[in-house]
Amino acid sequence: MRNCKFITVCRQYPFLIIMPAVYWIHSTYQAIMMKALVLEKNATLKYRDVPVPVNLSDDSYLIRVVAAGVCGSDIQRGFENGAYHYPLIMGHEFSGVIEEVIDGGKYKKGQRVVVFPIIWCGECRACQIGAYAQCKDYNYFGSRCDGGFSEYVWVPEPNLIPIPNHVDIIHAAMTEPSAVALHAVRKLTVSGGESAIVYGGGPIGNMGAQWLGINGCEKIVVVEIDESKRSIAAESGFITINPEEHDPVGTLMEITNGEGADYAVEACGLALTYRQAIHSVRPLGKVVLLGYPHGDLTLDTGDISTILRREITIYGTWNSSIVPREKDDWGTVLKHMEKELQIEPLISHTPKLEDGPAIFSRMVNKQGQFNKVIFRI
Repeated sequence: MRNCKFITVCRQYPFLIIMPAVYWIHSTYQAIMMKALVLEKNATLKYRDVPVPVNLSDDSYLIRVVAAGVCGSDIQRGFENGAYHYPLIMGHEFSGVIEEVIDGGKYKKGQRVVVFPIIWCGECRACQIGAYAQCKDYNYFGSRCDGGFSEYVWVPEPNLIPIPNHVDIIHAAMTEPSAVALHAVRKLTVSGGESAIVYGGGPIGNMGAQWLGINGCEKIVVVEIDESKRSIAAESGFITINPEEHDPVGTLMEITNGEGADYAVEACGLALTYRQAIHSVRPLGKVVLLGYPHGDLTLDTGDISTILRREITIYGTWNSSIVPREKDDWGTVLKHMEKELQIEPLISHTPKLEDGPAIFSRMVNKQGQFNKVIFRI
């Protein structure tokens, strides 16, 4: 009988059923959608609605992304056929706030965090010693899976690092590239009082130079073509060289009284600067190759002879480390950020995410001066 009365009421007053249903559908739709900057195909970015990702892990927190930086690799990935798959949400340098927590987790809702982008397997030999950047079967935010150019991301607990109170959350989005620069400089075991030359004055090169100074290098030279980046380096207290006007190696020899630098950091990835870095260091000097290579590199007999005769040590470096915590690259970056490590001068643009297609177009077509671009989400 009650069912009959219910059906009668529904027929007489259909809005009693329809309106709540419409409201429920609308509310649910709103709850499961978010805005994101989506790489639809090579060189095609769209700012649009996408579903909030489903949490497939019992150890993941829902992060509301606040800021996400543009890396040079995003240009290659998005505009040079470098993506693993399409569609893809790029962005591996990001900071945010915890929106949903896990039972018994170590972090709280509302806590500010940065995200280590490598999702390591935990089983291979590299993972067993904490060398997650060398993992044999890894995932990666913004590359192999969707990343931070979106409003929300689910992140496993081990990938989260709390942001100290003294660090601006926008600046915190640069923790990843800062850690990459520090990881490279740590290869050189700076003891204090040495000299160094850095090829490349962009964000990574500048932060590499800053880390050299923080660790005790007394005389630091930055080689950079772009006038604005040279200006930032000079304001940071570094000697600068414009390679279009002066030979970097010859000028460095004048600065060091013919000795050469103790250390050289190559942060451009060009064949020319790779070779110049080798010729810039003194006997028993050290070179770290930080810039990802653009094109092939050929070393001639003179280059090899220099390496042999001077007994030069050359290091490769890749990504960064999050162990042991607090003394690791990420913890060290956050400890020094806003203090000895100055991030703000490197940030040239802080656009909204919806401006992403236009910003990337300008960057790719070299329309304007860009240093570090960080989306405010």
